[in-house]
Amino acid sequence: MPFSFLLLVLAGLSVIAYRFGVSRARAVAPGRQAVLHSRPMYHGLYVAIWCGIPALLVAVAWVAMQPILVKGLVMGGLPDAYDALPKARLDLIWNDIRNLALGDVVRADPAPEIQAAAETFRRLYTIGNAALTVLCLIAAPLAARYAVRHVSIDLRARNRVEAAITVFLVASSLVAIFTTVGIVLSLLFESLRFFAKVPVLDFLFGLHWSPQTALRADQVGSSGSFGAVPLFSGTLLISLISMLVAVPVGLMSAIYMSEYAHRKFRAVAKPLLEVLAGIPTVVYGFFAALTVAPFIRRAGEAMGLSVASESALAAGLVMGVMIIPFVSSISDDVINAVPQAMRDGAYALGATKSETIRNVVVPAALPGIVGGVLLAVSRAIGETMIVVMAAGLSANLSFNPLDAVTTVTVQIVTLLTGDQEFDSAKTLAAFALGLVLFCVTLGLNVFALHVVRKYREQYE
Repeated sequence: MPFSFLLLVLAGLSVIAYRFGVSRARAVAPGRQAVLHSRPMYHGLYVAIWCGIPALLVAVAWVAMQPILVKGLVMGGLPDAYDALPKARLDLIWNDIRNLALGDVVRADPAPEIQAAAETFRRLYTIGNAALTVLCLIAAPLAARYAVRHVSIDLRARNRVEAAITVFLVASSLVAIFTTVGIVLSLLFESLRFFAKVPVLDFLFGLHWSPQTALRADQVGSSGSFGAVPLFSGTLLISLISMLVAVPVGLMSAIYMSEYAHRKFRAVAKPLLEVLAGIPTVVYGFFAALTVAPFIRRAGEAMGLSVASESALAAGLVMGVMIIPFVSSISDDVINAVPQAMRDGAYALGATKSETIRNVVVPAALPGIVGGVLLAVSRAIGETMIVVMAAGLSANLSFNPLDAVTTVTVQIVTLLTGDQEFDSAKTLAAFALGLVLFCVTLGLNVFALHVVRKYREQYE
């Protein structure tokens, strides 16, 4: 039975167990439900939790352990000649066995022993899935029966259900925390491996980026050149251009729709504006490469300027249009959340509508507006497709918006594209770039929160 279908079966059994628990609670105190410590609903939830959770834990543990056990059994069944192979070679053989067993593409015609191992792989997984299904279908009713027998007048079902819910909420929070910690540690460890090959100062302050492997020893790229300053400057340049477009347009449109626009116009304009957020970024990339970039190049040539076919200006303008809804929608919501009494008080003191907006509404909504701008900045820094299609891959150290530049995210994708060895400095550079990008973004968020908190204290 597929794991997803097994989960549906367990959910159905839990619903049935809930009904049994409610019926049992009503049966132990017929006509006297007030004497129950907890309402029948909590007794039903108590039985449903006992029915679903133990079986679910068994299923999760089985799914986590099954690949390890199957790999050990399958690889242990190979001929003794395979034991002398290096670990990297064994990993490739294991991938071939899995791909062959799952019907995926393999690298070459598999050997007879590999085909036999793939057949063993399929047989073990079939047996394991059947055993898991039987085990869960036995564990769930037995646990539900145990819970039903303990339903009584004095059972503190509500306390136990709330305790189970609390454990679930804590576990969910820990998953989010551990995921964040895992992401940071994975970046950190791989970055340390990179910095063991390339000095930190050369990476952070180097002016030349050439991570490719050279064919001759006399080339610059023979040992790689990993100065990331051109990538940082390109990221900042394109992000700055996009924010110069998105912040004024988004903020002014939010002020107009929340303070000046008629209700009927707002009902039409706001959804149309938010449609921009739903357009795939590759479509924006096509628009930038086929429409905006040629227009900028022709306009620049008409004025006697030298404009690259792929420029930071084209990518920044289109990216700015793309992130307008992030600024506009959030700013509109926080401006509408400003109490009407504050506006009325300003009007009572003789302030005009524009003065009220400038001196009362916008300062009150500033924390939310800053949050929207930060979201837009993060979106701009992390964008890849538009930069690839409109700004190019050239790591040029230039602050001229008419030149071709690249960004950190584009280089991360480039470095990890194709078959790469994770022991080379070229591939490990992607993790170092990700770590720097993470630290910069975190620093900007901390600084913005400090500014917002300080302003809020002064305002309140």
